[in-house]
Amino acid sequence: MSKKLKWGIMGCAKIAQRAVIPGLHLSELNEAAAIASRDADKAKRTAEELNIGTAYDSYEALLADPSIDVIYIPLPNHLHKEWAIRAAEAGKHILCEKPLALNAHEAAEMAEAADKAGVLLSEAFMYRYHPRYDQIRDLIASGAIGEIRGIRSAFTFNNPNDSANVRFRKDWGGGSIYDVGCYPINAARLLLGQEPEAVTVNALFSPQHDDVDMMASGLIEFGGNVSLTFDCGMWAAFRNPLEVLGTDGIIEVPSAFVTPSEESGHIYLTTGGERRKIEVPYVNAYTEQADSIARSIASGTRLAFATSDAIRNMKVIDACLLSARERTRVTL
Repeated sequence: MSKKLKWGIMGCAKIAQRAVIPGLHLSELNEAAAIASRDADKAKRTAEELNIGTAYDSYEALLADPSIDVIYIPLPNHLHKEWAIRAAEAGKHILCEKPLALNAHEAAEMAEAADKAGVLLSEAFMYRYHPRYDQIRDLIASGAIGEIRGIRSAFTFNNPNDSANVRFRKDWGGGSIYDVGCYPINAARLLLGQEPEAVTVNALFSPQHDDVDMMASGLIEFGGNVSLTFDCGMWAAFRNPLEVLGTDGIIEVPSAFVTPSEESGHIYLTTGGERRKIEVPYVNAYTEQADSIARSIASGTRLAFATSDAIRNMKVIDACLLSARERTRVTL
């Protein structure tokens, strides 16, 4: 690429400040060029703190900037559809935080708008760009653990007292399934290379948190009698493991979705009763995500993970939420 792609950050969310913007700063293909907030002082302060050249006091002003190539949207879930469509109509490529939308229908509308505008729309599951997931898929394909019998995963954290948190607003798309349960679901689909047939989910809906699911446990049924068992929560101790169980071995990822340190990225393979570490080079998954998108834009090729994948993931999330609310098994 002859020049770096210029990114506009829509909002000053913590995920943007702590992860995505630092990842862009490490990139040789991308640049965090502008940030917008409806609070002008907040936008200016954040721009100064994070070494971003331009601050805007509205999202509209950011979209009107002709120098911006890509818009990153870390807004609350209920705003994803509106601003992704408006960004597409402004001719900007888009990286939108997960989950892409409130439901599969909204996600399809967003994808249609991006297609019509001729721009790329990507969902921000950064973990998929970490090289260890290619290694895990290669291990599975090689038969290292035999036939897959099941996947177990979890993503939980403990933050019930943050009363102003957008994750505790039901009408804004709050809840643990939307926020962290989407990761195990997405990972199982990625590793199995197929879509689920049915889901059954039990959840703790908390009246003191606007009746969002603060904890959920589920069974996701795939073909071949293989299932994902998962749990997710915002009112439990932190953890984010993943395990792939085979007839002849086990692949373990102790920190499956976040890699804050070099050691946290390694995976473990157990075969023949012996457990060994497979070392994985330390990379910034947010940088890898941005660079992959940049290469697709520069070459005019498809994204590593098509927007259609995000729509399919939303269909599973929709089914999980329905199952949890109605306490029933939902077929897909």
